[in-house]
Amino acid sequence: MSRIGKQPINLPAGVQVSIADDNTVTVKGPLGELVQKVHPDIKVEITDGHIQVSRPSDERNHRSMHGLYRSLLANMVKGVSEGFKTVQELVGVGYKAQATGQMLELTLGFSHYIAFELPPEIKVETLTERGKNPTITLTSIDKQLIGQVAAKIRSLRKPEPYKGKGIRFAGEVIRTKAGKAAAEK
Repeated sequence: MSRIGKQPINLPAGVQVSIADDNTVTVKGPLGELVQKVHPDIKVEITDGHIQVSRPSDERNHRSMHGLYRSLLANMVKGVSEGFKTVQELVGVGYKAQATGQMLELTLGFSHYIAFELPPEIKVETLTERGKNPTITLTSIDKQLIGQVAAKIRSLRKPEPYKGKGIRFAGEVIRTKAGKAAAEK
């Protein structure tokens, strides 16, 4: 059995789950609603406040889908009850971020600023404090979407290995290289 797939998913108070005939799972909670289509071979059951995912056989594709769908459903339940949050910081002289509605304007050392439009499911906040790096905070109920948008923002200016300048996740450690001055000694 899959160690992840066989674990039940606890449903917090205020979260409702419904399963349609075509194996579509809908999760509603205080923060919103998410829908996931589940493969027809994988069986999803709701029993006394828990979601249980099971598979028909021990075939390789059934084993892989078992843990996958359990993780997807667990992320949906957590998303509609608590939500997900990603914090990124801009490291570099003159790097700035400003949010106006669903538009994020970034100044990243290029000759022009970058306007990045966010999906409506994601809320963005920017914070610029004197003496600290500017930060971008993304919040959403969809873990996959927030991760994809955060990766896209990071790809606009990845941290470089010599000075560490660029967009990094909060708490991320960038391994820096010594540079050519170290090679001469």
